[in-house]
Amino acid sequence: MRHFLDLAAKATPVLRKPAAEDGAEIWALIRECKPLDENSMYCNLIQCDHFRDTCVLAELGGTPAGWVSAYVMPNDPETLFVWQVAVSERARGTGLGALMLQHLLGRDACRGVTRLQTTITRSNAASWGLFRKFARRHGRGLSTQAHFGQALHFRGQHDTEYMVTIDLAEELRKAA
Repeated sequence: MRHFLDLAAKATPVLRKPAAEDGAEIWALIRECKPLDENSMYCNLIQCDHFRDTCVLAELGGTPAGWVSAYVMPNDPETLFVWQVAVSERARGTGLGALMLQHLLGRDACRGVTRLQTTITRSNAASWGLFRKFARRHGRGLSTQAHFGQALHFRGQHDTEYMVTIDLAEELRKAA
């Protein structure tokens, strides 16, 4: 809870659905957030347009400071898959990532969601920290297993991605 108070002390973020016009700024934000994979600007534009109901843009002082891209799994409508979480350097350590996830779970598009999933490489300490804290904050654990292998799926060009699953408590879904 302390992080949410820290964020409020700095500035109150505006959390909203993105618009297609936000695509280029989101692309630039992601490029600043190493080690996140950089998608094409067109990919981010499509996320803003086609997946806007399950993406969150956070602004501080009118400038993008955070981004969550996610979607409800087509073959499993109870699972929200979080593709990326990006937080600008100026907003790190404030709890903005968790705030965006919580905001997203409260949207109508996530009404039937009972679990959250994402993939994370072993070396991405910030993402592991965010999702572990998010699970703990809601009295949940997380499970993890290798999902996209370095050799099999990435031909050695990318580290193994581990599937992280958080089963959401009924209270979380109701409070969201």
